[in-house]
Amino acid sequence: MNNDAESPDELHNLHQKNIKTEAVGLPAIVSSFRHILAETNLPRGLKALAHVNQKQGFDCPSCAWPDPDDERSRIAEYCENGAKAVAEEITTKKLTPEFFAASSIADLAALSDYELGKKGRIAQPMFLPKGATHYQPISWEQAFQHIGDRLNELPSPDNAIFYTSGRTSNEAAFLYQLFTRAYGTNNLPDCSNMCHESSGVALIESLGIGKGSVTLEDLYVSEVIMIMGQNPGTNAPRMLSALQKAKQNGATIIAVNPLPETGLMAFNNPQQIKGILGLATPLSDLYLPIKLNGDMAFLQAIELLLSLEEEQNPGSVFDIEFIKNKTNGYQQFMEHLRQQSLPDLSRACGISIQDIGKAADMIKGKKKIIVCWAMGLTQHTNAVDTIKEVVNLLLLKGSIGKPGAGTCPVRGHSNVQGDRTMGIWETPPPAFLDALRKRFNFEPPQKHGFDVVHSIRAMHEGRASVFFAMGGNFLSATPDTTYTAEALRKCRLTVHVSTKLNRSHLIHGEEAIILPCLARSDKDLSGGQEQFVSCENSMGVVQSSKGVLKPISDDLLSEPDIICRLAKATLKSSPIDWDRYTKDYDAIRDDIEKVIPGFDQYNQRVRQPGGFYLPNSAREGRFTTPDQKAQFNVARYMEIQLGKGELMMMTIRSHDQFNTTIYGFDDRYRGIYNERRVIFLNPEDMQEQGLKERDSVDIYNHHGGVERIARKFLAISYAIPRSCAATYYPETNVLVPIDTVAEKSNTPVSKLVIITIKRTNI
Repeated sequence: MNNDAESPDELHNLHQKNIKTEAVGLPAIVSSFRHILAETNLPRGLKALAHVNQKQGFDCPSCAWPDPDDERSRIAEYCENGAKAVAEEITTKKLTPEFFAASSIADLAALSDYELGKKGRIAQPMFLPKGATHYQPISWEQAFQHIGDRLNELPSPDNAIFYTSGRTSNEAAFLYQLFTRAYGTNNLPDCSNMCHESSGVALIESLGIGKGSVTLEDLYVSEVIMIMGQNPGTNAPRMLSALQKAKQNGATIIAVNPLPETGLMAFNNPQQIKGILGLATPLSDLYLPIKLNGDMAFLQAIELLLSLEEEQNPGSVFDIEFIKNKTNGYQQFMEHLRQQSLPDLSRACGISIQDIGKAADMIKGKKKIIVCWAMGLTQHTNAVDTIKEVVNLLLLKGSIGKPGAGTCPVRGHSNVQGDRTMGIWETPPPAFLDALRKRFNFEPPQKHGFDVVHSIRAMHEGRASVFFAMGGNFLSATPDTTYTAEALRKCRLTVHVSTKLNRSHLIHGEEAIILPCLARSDKDLSGGQEQFVSCENSMGVVQSSKGVLKPISDDLLSEPDIICRLAKATLKSSPIDWDRYTKDYDAIRDDIEKVIPGFDQYNQRVRQPGGFYLPNSAREGRFTTPDQKAQFNVARYMEIQLGKGELMMMTIRSHDQFNTTIYGFDDRYRGIYNERRVIFLNPEDMQEQGLKERDSVDIYNHHGGVERIARKFLAISYAIPRSCAATYYPETNVLVPIDTVAEKSNTPVSKLVIITIKRTNI
């Protein structure tokens, strides 16, 4: 493992405390303000927090959990991790040319991801010439001209790759895909390819729409909420308020997860007196510690038990009328289900028949059922079929298209769903390309482009030599870190639109450029007037986002401005009036309305407090599949065969991070302090491996005959099923093979990596 390919592998002084049994509460408030005050002064910090997620404020740059449709808290309509994300971008620390002159690429690569992020905001465009050891300042005009020249020197537009992070606004995403297609390629990989791509594929094939079907209000009135492969206490903490309200209204909550996450157990609401006093609301009625990749077997076991009950009391469990009128494939599915063995399914998922029976009993008499899921389901080889199994269960119960029921994929980054709606997609539908052709009078490329994994391979094999990233930390987010680093280094030019330093700026092509942009909280005065953008949350609400703070530097541009200037420097003749967009973002939204269905009267409706819902056919009980019916799916669960000494590892977040942004070295809920290089192991597995608590180990993956190593991790005994292990990413992304991907979605399999471990001497 090369230190210049990922964070240095030094160990810190690990401290362990008791695992928390209640999430949020007073510690979350203290943590939020500690992070704000570490980055900025109190007035600036309070102003930002007072406007985040408010109807006339800016959208949180963290997760995509929806804001309440009704009144929003004036005290704090944000969570702890949202406050940390805001603190990162409103920092008053900035990186000037003097900083870069004093800091070589080698010096910066020796820093941890946490240390890089804490250096401050990038204050001006920076250029790394071929063979140089330091970034140096470059004017905006020179930067755009250089990028345009390199793009126009390529033998084909398909030799360029245009990546998108989920932070990008609707307006910027629409312009970005428009420029990319006007340039001549569909190479538009994005972070969806690495997270909920499996959800989109499964839901489109099953229901006709690749988005969840529920609203926030549905959670409040649901009878049963099943949470699978998700840790809301860290990854979407505001979800806990919705779960609390659901519990108060009588909902039953079933948590299915390999680790007993604190946020699934109990919630101290900091906006309520009893929460401040430490009087927590219990959340999960049943916690089921599932094996990695045991979800499909678990779901089929529930379905089998429900089918037996239905056979004994016809019409009492399944919604036969719904199945008959709204679905296809029921008979084939039932034939497949009857062939399954409950003991085999129990063994495969690692949950006892008795506990599976408890879950089935909680579901069998209910119709208002919601299933929530995240990366624990999407990042497996059989992820698409597993999510289709979620749909199977809901279809049996008639639990789609009615209040309090439906699918709820919980998206990660704040506008990742909106970016896809805007056309950030390597395989765009023909209807979308036709709409672009009609509006803009050019011929969009028809050939499918590269997703993330295909992009990495293309760069590695020399089939792509310019890489442009609209936000994100591509190297740290992607699998097989060493392989990806080699791919980026083979490029002629790598370009990153960024707010702060990250690892991807240090693993670069022959040349590299950093284009510093405005953050969500920054005022945008493009075109000489104050502008706003818009975002789409996990449940399909589009709302405005308007920054309120003076930018840290006068030499920053907005993402829409950057894209338009790049287009003008690259496209020698274009039917598109790019200048019109930078003068007034209403012009962008006018053209979005003309191209993308559901955005009628966009400029009027986005100005409504709280925004508006996009159409959702599944929510309305309509299924836009080829036969206009929801589809049952037949699939067999996987059985993982492990060799001697092998374990199944999943990558997870700590509580002090969001995606690849590291806020600190603590994981408060799991009792880990001042360290990230840990591996959580079952106590019996530790004993079998001859390991004691805090032994140092190296972790290996040998997929495809390639040795991948993550060095210096401390073994931690934890409540995790036998043969399973958990580690934080991005430190162990180096172990995720580039060619272990989900079928159909091509998502990297980060939740089931076959590893071996070896004790080392520190």
